[in-house]
Amino acid sequence: MAGRGKRKPRSLPQTETPNGEVKKAKESQRDKTAVTGEMREEVEKLYKLRMPDDFFQFWEFCKRLNADCPQDALKETLGLRLVGPFDILSKKHKSSFSSQPNFHLHWRYFYDPPEFQTIIQGNTDTKHHMGYFRDLPDALPVFIGENEATKGCTITQMGDNIFAAVLLFLQKKRKERGQQKNEAALDQLEEDLKQEAERLDLPLEQKTKAMKQRERKVVTKTFHGAGIVVPVDKNDVGYRELPETDASLKKICKAIAEAKNDEERMKAFAPIQEMITFVQFANDECDYGMGYELGIDLFCYGSHYFYKVVRQLLPMAYSLLKRGLFGEILEAHLTSRSQDNLDQLAAV
Repeated sequence: MAGRGKRKPRSLPQTETPNGEVKKAKESQRDKTAVTGEMREEVEKLYKLRMPDDFFQFWEFCKRLNADCPQDALKETLGLRLVGPFDILSKKHKSSFSSQPNFHLHWRYFYDPPEFQTIIQGNTDTKHHMGYFRDLPDALPVFIGENEATKGCTITQMGDNIFAAVLLFLQKKRKERGQQKNEAALDQLEEDLKQEAERLDLPLEQKTKAMKQRERKVVTKTFHGAGIVVPVDKNDVGYRELPETDASLKKICKAIAEAKNDEERMKAFAPIQEMITFVQFANDECDYGMGYELGIDLFCYGSHYFYKVVRQLLPMAYSLLKRGLFGEILEAHLTSRSQDNLDQLAAV
């Protein structure tokens, strides 16, 4: 396995374009400072996660589209609303609450793994949403993903920044629905997104070079399809495969979740118990990715019958991989896992 490469900071301006034209460094520097350091610190303190520059740059972009309510800047054209950490930029969290909101749960949908942080709400019927996906809690996101929670746990990659994700969503929506009433508004928004991304030197492809490099480090796709990355040395220590394919593991999960009675369910649990034993051996030999994979798969399946096993597997895997914050997020989510009450700032 190749070593983990360093990601190029998104906010640093390139001195030259492919055509040799010099970029205006002052312009890029202005975008870095448009959102105050205090606001950045507030978001990162409440979420305990580092936020990429494109998050703040997109907020400034939406402020120009709708100065009165930047969070609704995309609502009329695309049916999208900025949520999650954007609520902090809009100071929604400054209202008086009877208790402290739990930002681990703020806009955390049913199938969102701890690695996923929702930033955009889409169709409320399908529970469509987009968010940052991180491999490490103390690192910047590796891509933007989208999920429709009513359809399952699948996470689709949508570029490595919000401009790319929204543009891809816009283009997909146009293909699906053909000619639309607000065609002119969509054309204008598409042009604005492209121009701003170009000015900020942000890539707009669905899979960037860095994302493709990450793909080579993914040890297994897991049920959500976004994959997990764990350190694997030259002797392949770090990950070992589960004894079941994804398809066979789903069949085992189905048998457990749909068992007619407890006796039948206990019998159906036997393969899972065997895998837990394999995970314990794997952990002893530093193959931490095995327990990580099984824990994520059982979480993604979604049945409450697996919560106890998930609590046994995933926090341990996160601890061994030095990703403790993901364990905190998982525990909070399993304690209050629901299809409702997504907005913690409205629920308290």
